[in-house]
Amino acid sequence: MNVTLPTRTLLLLALAAPLQAAPTYVPWPSQDTFRALQKEAFLCSLNNSQDQCDDVRQHADELMDHPRLPAVCKDVLWSLVGKARVATTNSFQRRDSIDQPARRLIGVCSEPVKPSKKPAPTRT
Repeated sequence: MNVTLPTRTLLLLALAAPLQAAPTYVPWPSQDTFRALQKEAFLCSLNNSQDQCDDVRQHADELMDHPRLPAVCKDVLWSLVGKARVATTNSFQRRDSIDQPARRLIGVCSEPVKPSKKPAPTRT
């Protein structure tokens, strides 16, 4: 069997491709990250401050690119990106539109906890 050089090269590349495509592990964002964002959102809602609202949008936007966060979490983050803006009047409706997704943030975006495997009870 006579294998040409290009065929060998293609074969080696085909075998090496899965090794290069292995995804890198990205850790789940910490609980403190979500708490800090929640606090920033509440301050943006309360104070109607440009700096605080910009921080909320920036941090929520950064988390939108996280590969492990579920879509429901990204929906909440997207809501914060859209709603955390300074308004001429700091009405209840404006504050509530920011506070609602901020309240949901911890419950929706926290890392899921796997249930521990308990041994089956033995009959005595």
